[in-house]
Amino acid sequence: QVQLIESGGGVVQAGGSLELSCTASGRTFSTYYMAWFRQVPGKERDFVAYISWSGRDTDYVDSVKGRFTISRDNTNNTAHLQMNSLKPEDTAVYYCAAGRGPHREYFFYDYWGQGTQVTVSS
Repeated sequence: QVQLIESGGGVVQAGGSLELSCTASGRTFSTYYMAWFRQVPGKERDFVAYISWSGRDTDYVDSVKGRFTISRDNTNNTAHLQMNSLKPEDTAVYYCAAGRGPHREYFFYDYWGQGTQVTVSS
């Protein structure tokens, strides 16, 4: 069992930066792929990025490539999403998730945080 808690959301102006953190409980954190998804009201939960258990493999949705960076610290059971050059269209609730493989589809992930709101003003 893994419990995930996100932090770091907030309100930022377009062009600004935020870093989201995801803290996990449980001793098996390092065996999971970690991912970030985002969701706006009335739409499906969309993939943003994932990182392999070792941290060597990452993947990003095209719209955030070059602006967002996913990372993890297996010693401290944390995952991070550094978001730079934020745009109003990045506004969403951001969720971290833990799963067993490199997937972009939300249904492959077993554990989810409660979400953190990111609002980018124009």
